[in-house]
Amino acid sequence: MAVTQRQHVEQVKQTEQQTDVPSLKELKDAIPKECFDSSLFTSCLYLVRDAIYCSALIYAALHIHLLPSLPLRIIAWATYGFFQGCVGTGLWILAHECGHGAFSRHQTINDFIGWATHSFLMVPYFSWKITHARHHRYTGHMEKDTVFVPWTEDELATKRNVSIEQLKHLAEETPIVSFFQLIGHQLLGWQLYLFLNVTAGKQSGPDGKGNTAFASHYNPSAEIFTASQWKLIAYSDLGLLIMGSIVYYTGTIIGAWNVFLLYVVPYLWVHHWLIAITYLQHTHPAVPHYTAEAWTYTKGALATIDRTTGFIGRHFFHEIIDYHVVHHLFSRIPFYKAEEATKAIQPMLGENYHEQKDESFLYSLMMTFRKCIYVSENKALAAGQSGVLHFVISDDRK
Repeated sequence: MAVTQRQHVEQVKQTEQQTDVPSLKELKDAIPKECFDSSLFTSCLYLVRDAIYCSALIYAALHIHLLPSLPLRIIAWATYGFFQGCVGTGLWILAHECGHGAFSRHQTINDFIGWATHSFLMVPYFSWKITHARHHRYTGHMEKDTVFVPWTEDELATKRNVSIEQLKHLAEETPIVSFFQLIGHQLLGWQLYLFLNVTAGKQSGPDGKGNTAFASHYNPSAEIFTASQWKLIAYSDLGLLIMGSIVYYTGTIIGAWNVFLLYVVPYLWVHHWLIAITYLQHTHPAVPHYTAEAWTYTKGALATIDRTTGFIGRHFFHEIIDYHVVHHLFSRIPFYKAEEATKAIQPMLGENYHEQKDESFLYSLMMTFRKCIYVSENKALAAGQSGVLHFVISDDRK
């Protein structure tokens, strides 16, 4: 039987009475009430701004052929691809706001804008929305989270057919090996998640069902969805079919190579940013994961980290990287009020709040990918805790 929203809230309240973190009510009461109010007008201004950026870049790109030399044209196309990728990521994030109901108070409007915007980016909106909501409900849960659930040391040792002691040397592989693995992670990760639901927990399906192998966000009958959700998945696929047809038709007019430069290259940048942002929000030596017995909603929501990419993150990415912890606690707070909400609860969270803003984002991506390979409960057990799993990194190996 499905758990209703009211039952879920009651479960959260009951389990968190025994934790060492503030309750959701205490945290919510500390945040100014106006932070929970979303404005359709304000959100649409950001959407229009990003649409203008996108259109202006396309207009400029269509004139790159007028540049007098090939090197200048190559530089211009590379610059276009990068910045259009940043704009596309911003549009993706605005659709993400729609999925959480933070774009406006009107969910029908949210869903239409989210569906249209995500379809423009070849993202199955409703399919993603359903599994992403499950990720928020079970963040940090080793069995029920839907994204970037790490290997345990036993699982990875079995997969690699090595002993636990041998496993400890995995992070010492040559940097070049880690580099090429990271490239594959960034280029293929998003589509592997959509097509195969990779990195999801073993019980991350509806109502705690198992995560079926080869479960696809494009399949209306996939077991990661309930029977009643098939229409929403079909609507998602319809949006992709419409956008795919537009891209194909455009290619017949301006040529496939121009479509590749105008649309595919920025799409790959969007792909990169989505994977990097999500991965780094939930992967860090200080950020724990929890077994079913130790997990609570608030502890899971706090198992994320605020980072920064400077101007790009604050302007183009709508600060989703800078203030992500509060987003996991209260996902209906619109992004333009997340900073105020974060500052309101930081004093209450103390060491339960994780932040890293003194390190290059891309450097963090490389080092985190190389070091944070699997988790272990040993560190927590040594501290008298159970059910708390931390990444095993070189500093832990004596």
